[in-house]
This record gives sequence, structure tokens and C-alpha cells, in this order.
Amino acid sequence: MIEIIVGTNRPGANSRKVAAQILDIYQQQGVDAALLDLAELPPEIFSPSAYAEKPAAFAGFSDRALKADGLLVVTPEYNGGAPGVLKYFIEMLKYPDCFAGKPVAFVGVAAGSWGALRPVEQLEQIFVNLGAPVYPTRVFIPGVRNELDADGKLKSAEIIARLAGQAKGFAAFIAR
Repeated sequence: MIEIIVGTNRPGANSRKVAAQILDIYQQQGVDAALLDLAELPPEIFSPSAYAEKPAAFAGFSDRALKADGLLVVTPEYNGGAPGVLKYFIEMLKYPDCFAGKPVAFVGVAAGSWGALRPVEQLEQIFVNLGAPVYPTRVFIPGVRNELDADGKLKSAEIIARLAGQAKGFAAFIAR
């Protein structure tokens, strides 16, 4: 199972729209995948006491991330970096072995011209530090507002093809 992490909890986020389309791509390729949406995190996880004792409501989220065969992180760029909720989610997982040996891939989504290059590079450093093998093919979607149609679907056949290629390659990477 590949968990596709929606790396923001912002309502109406373009990252969520892109992640949903990526899920469709994986399913069309016959790959078992699901969305892990950080907008659904339980509010009690944000209590300072959650560092010492994880709320029971968080168990489903951590179990999904820890038991997944691989993780695909779809991250927007907020203020030159990854959203705080994504970093916080990572911090709430079992340390230090939460990602040891777990393959991870990245898709960057941004309104700007770099397509979330900075947060992807920051996240790669974090995941490598935690022992995750990083799939080298990253997909960046710059100017995402112009890339989505009225229904929130990607319009560019080229971007969709890159996402499909990444999905195929990442599934093979996990299988190895």
C-alpha cells in the first residue's frame, strides 16, 4: 500500500486536488494506494502533551504511515518551506525508526515558478536523516493555479504523464 500524504491541512488546497488525481493514476495502474489527508488529523494531536503521550485518535494516522510500503508526499510551498502541519505530523511519528527503510517520493505544488522545490529538498533531508530511501524522480508543478481546470483537475497532459511515470517508477522502486 502506498500512502499519498496530502501535506497540508488548508481547506480547498490545490495539493489535495493534485493528490486526488495522483491517487486515480495509481489506481489506474493497479497499484494499491490511499490518501492520508492531514486535514483530518484529530485536534488533540496539537496539544503540547501529545509529544509525551500520543492521543488514541492519532493511532490510525501513525499506523497508516508506519505500515505503508511507501509514502508519496504531496507538498505545497508555504513561505519558502513545507507546511508546519506536515513537519509536525512527521515529529509525532515514532522516532527514530519511523521511516527506516521506507521508500518515499515527492510531488511539489506551488503558485510560484519553482513548484515547491525548496520544501521538497527540505523534506528529503528529513526523510534521509530518518533512514528513508528517497525515490529520485520528483515532480514539480509550478503555477498550479493555472494548471487546474474548474473541477480541480490538471489540464496539462505533460504533467499528468510525468505523474504517471513517477507512479510507475515508484511502485517498481518499492518492489525492489
